[in-house]
Amino acid sequence: MNDINIIDVRVHPGDSGFLIDDGETAVLWDSGFAFTGYNLAENIGRVLGDRKLDCIFLSHSHYDHVLGSAYVLRRYPEAKVVAGEYTQRIFAKQSARDTMRRLDRSVAAAYGKSGYEDLVDEIRVDIPVKDGDTVETGKMRWRVVALPGHTKCSVGFFEESRKLLLGSETLGNYDGENAIIPAYLVGYQMTLDSIEKAKKLGAESVLLPHYGLIRGERVRWYFENIGPEAVSIAEAFRSLIEAGASDEELKQYYKDRYYHGIIRVSYPEEAMELNTGILAQLIRRELCR
Repeated sequence: MNDINIIDVRVHPGDSGFLIDDGETAVLWDSGFAFTGYNLAENIGRVLGDRKLDCIFLSHSHYDHVLGSAYVLRRYPEAKVVAGEYTQRIFAKQSARDTMRRLDRSVAAAYGKSGYEDLVDEIRVDIPVKDGDTVETGKMRWRVVALPGHTKCSVGFFEESRKLLLGSETLGNYDGENAIIPAYLVGYQMTLDSIEKAKKLGAESVLLPHYGLIRGERVRWYFENIGPEAVSIAEAFRSLIEAGASDEELKQYYKDRYYHGIIRVSYPEEAMELNTGILAQLIRRELCR
């Protein structure tokens, strides 16, 4: 890891955007919102100077991870966008792009941003990948690791020689202290399986999209705790649902348990409530009588 730098180039706490740079080759991991896209490109430029951006890796197809890529590509048009095959199919759907546009504008309005250039229809995937594929970027060699659970299209990238995993939200969100927030939306057991799969890679450093880099003992602690926490919130939701709790009561329970500190700053409330409702539906489907 001493031969590469990982630089936080995010513009907004809710963004996801990190630059992996070995001095010769630069890879952007996720690209954040549309309304912060041009500022993200400026942050990258301050790091790279006259050097090029080689690739943009995307962890999954959600708007807060992908829309900034269109703006970055205006500055670095030769960069190649690498993402899962399923993400490529989602990008091709007008309905999906319209949903991304609406959600981005909603978050932008909450932060007093409006009237920014709309490049949503320019998002693209140049190199679609699947589980087990290898992507070489200069001297860095990445193995694609499918990690479904947060979305069906969620992937990670593992640089085995450096034991570095670019994670996905299927592995949860982290508050930087002692709280791990499970983030499964399409599959509960699917998420537990993905967590075990990621754990077995033996990563010594993990880049979490909405937080940043964790290393060494913190990685071991994280993988020891994310699975049990994913089970714990599922069991809590199942108990509440079977006791007759409403969706509003479930959202309040989630808020009380997780929505504070850095998570409150980085996680837009509308998105949190939407995702909590989806999580509740998932638990009803997979676990409830």
